[in-house]
Amino acid sequence: MLERQFNGSRIREGRIYRGLTITDLAKELDISKQMISKYENNRAIPTFEALLQISKILNFPKEYFYENSIEVRTGNTYFRSLLTTGKKEREMQYDRVKYLTIIRALLEEYVDFPELDVPDFSERDIENVEDIAERLRDYWGLSDKPIKDIVYLLETKGFVISSLNLERKSIDAFGSQQEVNGKHYYSIVLGNNKRSFYRRQFDVAHELGHKVLHDPYLNLDDLTKDEFKQIEQEANDFAAAFLLPRESFLRDVSIHSNDLMYYKTLKKKWCVSIGAMVMRAYKLGAISDGTYQYMQRSISQKGWRTKEPLDDIKDIREPVSMKQAVELLIENNYITGDDFMYKLSKHYGLSLFREEVEELLGLEKGYLETESEPQKNNIVSIKDRLNSKSKID
Repeated sequence: MLERQFNGSRIREGRIYRGLTITDLAKELDISKQMISKYENNRAIPTFEALLQISKILNFPKEYFYENSIEVRTGNTYFRSLLTTGKKEREMQYDRVKYLTIIRALLEEYVDFPELDVPDFSERDIENVEDIAERLRDYWGLSDKPIKDIVYLLETKGFVISSLNLERKSIDAFGSQQEVNGKHYYSIVLGNNKRSFYRRQFDVAHELGHKVLHDPYLNLDDLTKDEFKQIEQEANDFAAAFLLPRESFLRDVSIHSNDLMYYKTLKKKWCVSIGAMVMRAYKLGAISDGTYQYMQRSISQKGWRTKEPLDDIKDIREPVSMKQAVELLIENNYITGDDFMYKLSKHYGLSLFREEVEELLGLEKGYLETESEPQKNNIVSIKDRLNSKSKID
């Protein structure tokens, strides 16, 4: 019988995933930080009892610490509001995107998803963010009409999207480019802390901006604070231009551009927050500097920076692509929950608890406990299901 080899780097990976420092884990285990470092660098192997403790503290199966996942080339992870997201907060999310993409690769053995469909814009083109947004709209056939559900739109364009309850409230969304088995993916994780459909629209468009505008392998740690700000501003400008196309939005907003209450009506049509529309109107010259400052003060006085009118009325849109894929496979007996977890472990080197996968995919708790006889070597297409999904205004 072959003896499995302990992989110390998985302790570090799991520790960071859970947001723990070496000091935190050492304290939990009542051992020295030096010993934790030795474990992580394969200079020492924990006893079976110690490994069980580590497994419990980090909430990963013990098999997780004996594996190497399939090779994933991961680009830089872009976060919504980079300047307010600390390094530790960012690091603990990196592998969530990677694990999500590995699960997508597994699902693609059974399910025919839409291919990632984003045109490549040259470095010279990126200087004009407004033009890039218009060209992407044209490429996707969106004309100049409002985007009623950008989460749905990006799923039909092949993006990997998940929605999670993130412990760090400063994180609204993050995304990065991944490469698995030579295939490129772009994965976006949305935070569920701020339950506003309209704010989520902008968050997703912001992450799309990073995909379209910025180098996926740029090392953000090498950037200055001003360069950080520039990257974020470019993504914000793209999001505004993509969601609120210049000519058609100007026609609407110019009717009563100085009336803050009029923006409530525009919010219903354009599916974008009032704050974002006021900013867009100002940058397009529809309102003066003085009016803009007055409207910003009014927004603050009304408490709209945290909660705007209509936020409680429209339900937030959740990603459905991968969730529906798993449901199709299990409910039609193509694979069982046990088979799915086994294959993720044995074929992709990623042992996770069911609860973790259910959360990553937005499945109901306990869903992957489904047991039925699988039918092998079947392909299920959800392209048609996505493309025929009725959009709810």
